[in-house]
Amino acid sequence: QVQLVESGGGLVQAGGSLKLSCAASGQFRSSGAMGWFRQAPGKEREFVAAISWSGGMTFHADSVKGRFTISRDNANNTMYLMYLQMNNLKPADTAVYYCAADPRYSDYSINEYDFWGQGTQVTVSS
Repeated sequence: QVQLVESGGGLVQAGGSLKLSCAASGQFRSSGAMGWFRQAPGKEREFVAAISWSGGMTFHADSVKGRFTISRDNANNTMYLMYLQMNNLKPADTAVYYCAADPRYSDYSINEYDFWGQGTQVTVSS
């Protein structure tokens, strides 16, 4: 089991920045990869970014490339940290952002992960 807790969401003006954090504890079952997804009101959950266990491979949705950066820190053997640095935010980025761990497929953009956090709200005002 992996427990995930997100933090760092909030209200920001368009063009501003936020940094989301995800603290993961427990035992990863498979690849150890992690990802960020988001869900806006009335829309399906969508892929934002993902990162391999080592951090050597990262993937970003086209809609956030050049603005968002995913990273992780595995230095602590009992608590793993993943981040999402979000710059030049747009009102279209408004959503609940979810942290996820242990993807079921090798394509980390697929919305099928074994563990999910509770989500953190990001609101971007125009």
